[in-house]
Amino acid sequence: MKSSKIIRPLVILLILAFNIGCDQVTKSIARKNLHYYDYKHFFYDHIQLTRVQNTGAFLSLGDSSSGWVKMVFLNILPLLAVIIGLVYILVKTNIDRITVLGIILIIGGGFGNVYDRLAHGSVTDFMHIDFVIFQTGIFNVADMSIMAGTIIILLHAWLKKEPKDTPETPVADESVNL
Repeated sequence: MKSSKIIRPLVILLILAFNIGCDQVTKSIARKNLHYYDYKHFFYDHIQLTRVQNTGAFLSLGDSSSGWVKMVFLNILPLLAVIIGLVYILVKTNIDRITVLGIILIIGGGFGNVYDRLAHGSVTDFMHIDFVIFQTGIFNVADMSIMAGTIIILLHAWLKKEPKDTPETPVADESVNL
């Protein structure tokens, strides 16, 4: 019993560290090897790598906000949300594993982007997908992690089967005369 109290948080923190590490390594490679707005094309030009520094949130939302608004809404609130989410999954032990994985991915992606904003003043985005009818903005591994975590949680909640109550056996009504 004691080992599960140690193993569960350890596994959560290892997955989280791996998630954040993948994000930070790819951003570091992008910062070192990609020039601003210089596209490298792959897979018949459907996947492109380029480097942009996003000073806002998703799709540069809030990038023109004043300094204190940016600090609160792009750094402090997301950091608090990440910390609260981490404490929640470490303390609440009755959350199923799939939901915990989804939350870890969201926390890791959130932390990776908040770290970038605090350490570099902006978030490094570098991937773009264009399949004609499906096209993305420029994003990073943290964004993919947040999206994957959200999809995992939503799909799991949608597909999770509620336990069916056992059907009641009809009791013969003795008051009815045939």
